[in-house]
Order: sequence, then C-alpha cells, then structure tokens
Amino acid sequence: MLVELDEKSGFCFGVIRAIEKAEQLLGSGVALYSLGEIVHNGVEVNRLKAKGLKVINHEELKQLRAATVLIRAHGEPPQTYAQAKQNGITLIDATCPVVLHLQSNISKSYTQNRGAQLVIFGQRGHAEVNGLVGQVAGDAIVLESVDELHLLDFSRPIVLYSQTTKSLEQYELLCSEIKKQLATGLLFEAHDTICRQVSHRKPHLREFAKKHDVIIFVSGRHSSNGKVLYEACREANPLSYMVEDAEDLRSEWFKNCASVGVCGATSTPRWLMKKVADVVAGGW
Repeated sequence: MLVELDEKSGFCFGVIRAIEKAEQLLGSGVALYSLGEIVHNGVEVNRLKAKGLKVINHEELKQLRAATVLIRAHGEPPQTYAQAKQNGITLIDATCPVVLHLQSNISKSYTQNRGAQLVIFGQRGHAEVNGLVGQVAGDAIVLESVDELHLLDFSRPIVLYSQTTKSLEQYELLCSEIKKQLATGLLFEAHDTICRQVSHRKPHLREFAKKHDVIIFVSGRHSSNGKVLYEACREANPLSYMVEDAEDLRSEWFKNCASVGVCGATSTPRWLMKKVADVVAGGW
C-alpha cells in the first residue's frame, strides 16, 4: 500500500515561531508559563509540558507574580498586558505578526468609524477572536456564519473583519449577503484578513485528497483551521478521517485500499504526521 505524507502540511509560520521561542526559553532553564495551550494540538502540548512548559488560564494569570509567561500566536486583548504589568510578569510575546497587524487595524477602524458596527467573522470564544474583540473593549459583533446575519442592524454602517483562519469562501458569501441587505448609501468596509497560509492550502488539499483512496487528516479536535482543512479533504474524498494520533486509526478504513494520503492542519507538527504515516505504512 502506498502511503504519501503531504509535503505542504504542518505548522504555519506563526506557530513555528511561538514553539521555537518556548523551546529556546525552556532549554535555557527558564520556568515558562503559556497563557493557554500554545497550539491546538494536544499531542504537541504534552511534548512541551514534558520539557517543563506550564499551561495556565487567565484566572491563574491574575494570581501569578514575577514569572515569565508566553503569549501564544493567537494573541491577547490589551487587558492581558495590563494584568501582566501589574503583577510584575515578564511577557514573551509570540503573537503571530499577521494577527498583530489585524489587531492594530481593528483598533484604528473602530476609532475612525465611531458610528459603524464593527463585525468580526469568527468563532466565538476562540483565543484569537477574544484578542480581536478586546481591541475595542468588547464593542464588536462576532458572526460565525451567514445564518447569524439577523444580529446586524442593516440601517447602520458596517465594517467587517475576519479571524485569520476562517474559510475564504464563507467570508466572501458573508460579504455578498451583507451587501444585499445593507441600506442604500451606507458605508460597508470589508477587510479580507484571512491568512493565506490557511486559505491557500485548501485547493492543494482538495487535489491531494483526490489522488488517494483514503485520507488520514491529523489534527487536534479543537483546531479551527483543522476543521476548515479537514472539510476541504472530506469534500474532495468522502473516505477522509480525522485523527489526533496514531491510536485513533481504525483497520476497517484501509480495506481494499491501494493508496493513503496523510496530511494535517497548520497546528499539526510534522513529526506527528510522520508518526501516523509510519504506523499506516507498517501495519494496515
């Protein structure tokens, strides 16, 4: 059975940067805390915990004093920085540069368009979205899909941004529907802030999925971009299965199978995809 590991899958730049910073500090003996899981992949998080990384939440941050805390690639709202300063905490800011730029633009738009509704296309409660909403002290409307357009007031101007890992197709559909319903003459600014490291992978993964009988997509269950990219695979090849680790593999998936493609999310380490590929090649 042929097993191919997709060469274009794996960590995006922002995640690589955050993990490299964490490993450098841990390697130098620094007692390092991560505010939230450094990446939405439990297997990788456990690897870093074994090296000494401690994962904390925002409530635990409030109790921490004079420590070193890493801000992951997803970014944080301004109040996190204020809390850290108050507690004498040294922050290692690994926010992805793309997210930092987006945060800055949202803040500027809010100031320049005071009468407009600031709308963010994203997943409620997601770390990146929390950081974006925090730039405007919570005065933003988060839409998860076009089914939530009823939350908008179409008699008022709208300024739209997107979480960096959302579907480009869904974003374009949302823009189209807003234009149809917005009152004539009102301002509508649509800022395409979707990271192309995610959106450009979708067409590639569709083609990759078509090449093989079965697709094994390796991703953390809570990864936003993992869900988007897995759906792209499944649309192209219904025999696509998501796993977090090799233990999730099922022998029945590979009956009468001549070729398997192994790929993953931008939050999935290549070592983990290779591990899964090796298990598939060795025993199924």
